[in-house]
Amino acid sequence: MMKKKKRSATLTPAEVQKTLHKNLEFIASEQYRLLRANIKFTVPEDVKCPIIGVTSSIRGEGKSTTAVNLSYVLANKGHKVLLVDGDLRIPSIAKKMGVKSTPGLTDLLIGSTADIASWKSDIHKNWYILPSGDIPPNPSELLGSKRMENVLNVLSEHFDYIIVDLPPVNVVSDAMAISSWVTGMIIVIREGYTSKKDLDRCMRQVKLSNVNVLGCVMNESEEGSASYNKYGKYKRNKKYYYYSSEHKVQNKEEFNL
Repeated sequence: MMKKKKRSATLTPAEVQKTLHKNLEFIASEQYRLLRANIKFTVPEDVKCPIIGVTSSIRGEGKSTTAVNLSYVLANKGHKVLLVDGDLRIPSIAKKMGVKSTPGLTDLLIGSTADIASWKSDIHKNWYILPSGDIPPNPSELLGSKRMENVLNVLSEHFDYIIVDLPPVNVVSDAMAISSWVTGMIIVIREGYTSKKDLDRCMRQVKLSNVNVLGCVMNESEEGSASYNKYGKYKRNKKYYYYSSEHKVQNKEEFNL
């Protein structure tokens, strides 16, 4: 049985807008446009609708915000884009975007029909948002299922890009479970927060799963920084323990933001 998520207060349009690329500082805004340009170079030309997963090593590195803004700048360029909340354990896209959390991805995965027009964002005509839906008891199995492949294949017929926000690699196996169905992954790293140990572990997991890594995004990097040799200690968010206590982990390029 799927668990009903607690309803959080819906964000106001003004609060939603603060998350978006167009309202960020100039440097961050430019870097999202650079990320959009780099995606075009790293994705094979023969892929009609690239399906790009966005993940990180641990929670709190900014993967969801990166997924939101990457999908937004692609839509702003004239592409028809679908942003999918694929974090079926601690979803955040619905709250960030001020939309209802259900129906969503889990409804499609259990066979419900979809009205794609209902996912259309009020912010941009080319931008569509598919929330997670109700939290299922078996997220990893659902994301790696044949049903997920079929859903993505059908959706890819309607969009130019599909961006999927995924859980952290080091915490649960979900991101690796869906790796067979995506064109490639972007790994988000937060400077001064991600430890080198966590990043190394993440990249080992990715390599073992034969994931096509399109690149790494350096989030909250200092201006002019182009390397990530030093990592500070990070504080664990209390929500992080939801992953570790209930769901045990199974055994190119750099973009600065």
